[in-house]
Parts: sequence; C-alpha cells; structure tokens
Amino acid sequence: MSADVSVVLAGGHFYEGPRWHEGRLWVSDFYGHQVISTTREGDARVEAVVPNQPSGLGWLPDGRLLIASMLDQLVLRREPSGELVEHADLSTYTGGHLINDMWVDTDGTAYVSTFSFNPFAGDPLRTAPVVMVRPDGSSAIAADGFYVPNGIVALPGSVIVVAETMGQRLTAFDRNPSGELTGRRPWAAFGPAPVSDDVAAVAATLAASPDGIAVPDAEGAIWVADAYGNRVMRVREGGEILDDIPLAYTNTYACALGGVDGSTLFICAAPDFDAAARSAAAEAQVLAVKVAVPAGVAAPARRS
Repeated sequence: MSADVSVVLAGGHFYEGPRWHEGRLWVSDFYGHQVISTTREGDARVEAVVPNQPSGLGWLPDGRLLIASMLDQLVLRREPSGELVEHADLSTYTGGHLINDMWVDTDGTAYVSTFSFNPFAGDPLRTAPVVMVRPDGSSAIAADGFYVPNGIVALPGSVIVVAETMGQRLTAFDRNPSGELTGRRPWAAFGPAPVSDDVAAVAATLAASPDGIAVPDAEGAIWVADAYGNRVMRVREGGEILDDIPLAYTNTYACALGGVDGSTLFICAAPDFDAAARSAAAEAQVLAVKVAVPAGVAAPARRS
C-alpha cells in the first residue's frame, strides 16, 4: 500500500495503548509517564500523570478511565475529580513483572496482558496470563500460556482476540458467562510457536511479531503493529495479509482505527523499545494514515 503518512504527535518517549474515544485519540507515553488525548490535528492535552509507566487504556460504563500502570502492576481508575485510585492489584499474577495492554469491554470487564519475565534483563522467555478484572475490581486469570500477550480486542459476538508477539499469532477465544476465555484457537498465525526460551534467538526467527492491534474494521479484518517488522499490516482471519504499510525509518508498536469517519489508522512509532534509550530521548511519534475500510461497529464481547 502506498500511504500518505502524517505526524499527529511528536516528541514523546514511547507511545502505546492508543484508543479512539469520544472524538479524540487517547494514548499512553510509557517513559513520559503521561496519558494524553489529542485531536486528529494534534491538539493535545494531558489527561493523567502516571509515575509507574502507563500503558493500556479503557473506560468503565460510567465513563471513568482505567489505566494499566505497568511497573506496580496496578489498574488505576480516574475519578471524576481527576484523582487516580487503585482499581485492581494484579501483582499476584505477574511474579513481579510488568502488566501491559488492556481491553475494557462495554460492561466494564477489563482484560489485561502481562509479562512473566523481564525482557530488558536477559530473562528467559516464559509464557504469561491474560488477567480479567471485573467492574468491581476483583480479578482472576482469564486464560494462560501466552508467548508475550500484547494487544487485545473484541470481535462481534463473544470473541476476544489476543496478539502474541513472540508466538507470532493472533489467538481467539470465546468469553464465557463468568468472563473467562475458553475455546482457544488460532485467528491468524504467521509462523510456529517458539521452541527456545532465548528471547533474542526467537526474535531473530519471527516472520511477524504482532504487538498492538486495532478494533476490527467493517470487513472484519484487524490492523496489526508488527513490532520487529517495521510495519502495520491488515490481516484477515486465517492469517492472510491483505495490506501493509511499511515504515522503514521507524518501528511500529501499536495502532488504532479512529477519526470522525473511522477510517484513520493511528500508529505508535519509535526507533526501538529499549527502556533506557527511550527514557532518555523524545523521539516517539503518533502517525496517521487514511485507510480504505473504516472501523466496524464497536463490538462488545457478549457473554455466551
């Protein structure tokens, strides 16, 4: 795809977790310790200051913002006063490692991806769970055994899709009446599951590394940020890549469909994901490109 890519935001440290909500793009800056919202034209404002590294975003039915706070493994809730309070403590599930992206369904149930190892400390690759946080803040493991779970979205009906960055696949589940994820199956696979616990060795073999993912478009396809592949790609169920947008000058880590007509693809980009380098530099961008197929109707993951 030949794409006219423009810059919406610049000068961030590491943008992640983009969501289009009430006419604005909301995004976390990991190492800037802020949640920011912006118009398509770049009229930005700070929505929250999160000292322990914000990531995934979502909203409760009453409009209160939820934020995944990575380093302390908390889901925070922004009250109407602007105060941030603890909504859920997920440290029991993480072994002291990070939480990351998050999808909040229309009933207020949040699904949070986790890490079971420190990717910056040379730890061996281990599988990790996705944790369910109920609207009252209670929590449980929704599903386990993911190779670096990352972006999470809902499809029409009761289907939840989880991106597995090191598993090089999108994995689908049905949401059961109590919120757990069952019926695990591949939605799109780009290569085999890892056979090594050496993160660098696994990364070198990836055909695609799905990181953040967008809500499905009107044809049911999902835009995927390929973290090691310097591109975003539009993927159909079954794994066919229908389109891609290469960004040779930067890496892509998350994406979201939005804009007034749902046909703007927002892309979170940075030179790399090294924590020290990104903390020290302000080189991250949020990019935008017009796409042919707009976002589909918002899809609550109704309980089976």
